[in-house]
Amino acid sequence: MNLKEIERWHPISQVALNWAITAGSVLICLLMLPTRLPGMELAGVSPNWLLIWVVAWSVKRSPFQGAIAGLVLGLIQDGLTSPHPTHALSLALVGFFTARLRKQRYIQEDFISVALIVFAMAVVAETVIALQFTLQDKRSLAEIWTYHQFIALSSAILSSLWAPILYFPLKRWWEWVSSLEQA
Repeated sequence: MNLKEIERWHPISQVALNWAITAGSVLICLLMLPTRLPGMELAGVSPNWLLIWVVAWSVKRSPFQGAIAGLVLGLIQDGLTSPHPTHALSLALVGFFTARLRKQRYIQEDFISVALIVFAMAVVAETVIALQFTLQDKRSLAEIWTYHQFIALSSAILSSLWAPILYFPLKRWWEWVSSLEQA
C-alpha cells in the first residue's frame, strides 16, 4: 500500500489510520524504554524514547498540545514505573518548552536542531526529576546532584543521538496527514 492509495480512502479512515500510527509510535516508544540493546546504552542509561516522542510531537504544535502530550505520556510512564518522582511534570514541561521554541522561531526543523532540542530537554527533564528527589528523598543533596549530572548527561547524549530515527518518519507522516487535511 502506498500513500496515493490512502489519499483515496474515506476521511474517517484516514483519521483512524493517523491515530493508529501515532498511538503505535507511542507504543513502540513505551516498549523501547526498558529495552537495553547493544549500542543503545551508556553506563546503564538508555535513550528517553518518550521524551524524544514528545519533542517530535511538540515541534509543530501549540504549547498546550505539547504539554498535554507530555502529561499523558508521563502518566503512562508513571504507571509502568514508579509514580514517585513523577515523569508527568518533566514531560509536560518538555512539551511546553519545545512548542514555545518553535513559536519563537529560534529553531529550524532539521536533524541537528532536533538533536540539540532533545539534548537540552533531556537535561531539563532529568533536572525536574532530581528536584523531585531532592524534595522527597532522605539522601544527601550532594549525592542526588552528583548522580543527576551523570544521568542527565548520559540521557541527553543518547537521546539526542537516537532522536532523528524517531523524529524523521513521524515528521514525514504528520506533514503528509496535514497536507491531506488542507486539500
